[in-house]
Amino acid sequence: MAPVATKTDSEPSSNLEALKNEASKVFNPFYSPSIGDDGNTDYKYADFKPTFPVLTWPPLEEKEVTERALFADLQKKTLLGAATKVKHYTPALGTELEGIDLRQLSDVQKDELALLVAERGVVFFRDQEINIHEQLDLARHFGPLHKHATTPIPKSGLEEVHVVYNDSSRRPDPTAFSKTELWHSDVSYEIQPPSVTSLKVITGPEYGGDTLWSSGYALYSSLSPGFQKYLEGLSALHSAVAQADGARAAGLHVRREPIESVHPVVRVNPATGWKSVYVNPGFTRRIVGVPKAESDAILNFLFQSLAENTDSQVRFHWEPNSIAIWDNRVVVHSATFDFWPATRHALRATPHGEKPTSVEDYEKNTGKVANDRQLEIWKQQGVDVQANGGANISKPRGYND
Repeated sequence: MAPVATKTDSEPSSNLEALKNEASKVFNPFYSPSIGDDGNTDYKYADFKPTFPVLTWPPLEEKEVTERALFADLQKKTLLGAATKVKHYTPALGTELEGIDLRQLSDVQKDELALLVAERGVVFFRDQEINIHEQLDLARHFGPLHKHATTPIPKSGLEEVHVVYNDSSRRPDPTAFSKTELWHSDVSYEIQPPSVTSLKVITGPEYGGDTLWSSGYALYSSLSPGFQKYLEGLSALHSAVAQADGARAAGLHVRREPIESVHPVVRVNPATGWKSVYVNPGFTRRIVGVPKAESDAILNFLFQSLAENTDSQVRFHWEPNSIAIWDNRVVVHSATFDFWPATRHALRATPHGEKPTSVEDYEKNTGKVANDRQLEIWKQQGVDVQANGGANISKPRGYND
């Protein structure tokens, strides 16, 4: 039998140290925030690099939120009339406006932007000189701003700014996460999760680092009427615990104790009256009141549908000074981590929305009927699929490219 090698105090521990060093350079990009810094003091946006101050905040309480989109002209004439080009990316979601300077929007245009974002899920702008203070002011028009309990804020100390930052000093660890779990709606565990959220990229790679969005409206529309009705009666638990645990595992202070909230599986956007599936792999843990096997099967099906159905998705390639504004109530999103060792740096402003409203509560409280977005769009196009089942419109068929 060969002797067993043992390590003495005098022996080098190069292999162990190498493993430790390697481990310190990789991270789970979702639950363990990046604390990397390449040390480049000449970096143009060094003041906006991430920092994690030791602060303690009380639990969030419900706040009154005014739905600004309800004040908008349904045709959005003031906003769209100022654009030099309106480009829809896909039928389901995603619109780019050209010729708009976000710094110059009137309150009327801001309200119309809120409605456009609620309808299209996400709206893109390029070549925007808006600074972070102006971005925060724009976000405040839509609701009180959220302060994140675990993710970084800028070194300049703006507590309402969420920093997205990755450079060459740390790379994502593919063994630490699956691509599916990266899909999320921001802080959906809060009592009042975000609504009209903005992210501006200030530094990015020449290629790679894209973000994808997937529509909860479109997911709802894709389901059978019976399954839609079943989901409308369910609620799910959304949890901040894993994110807080990830921060603590990275040696970071959690500024607000993690919360778990129960929200309807299908919520209604008050801006549009449309139904949206409201679950996400990042934070939704279980459906309340059903057997675990049933909960797992339903959630896994919905998660896979959000992540894999390309008909319900849009992909955006960032350029410096690009900004995306999306409705966190009706879309989930996921970054691509394909750009290391390049630097990708962005700043997010995140207004609170209303407490998520079920179909039953929306219809009871407003006297309005909550609708399926896709059916409403088809009606606008003169196609009443609901009335005749589509039998006289077209025949189902396969397709290929």
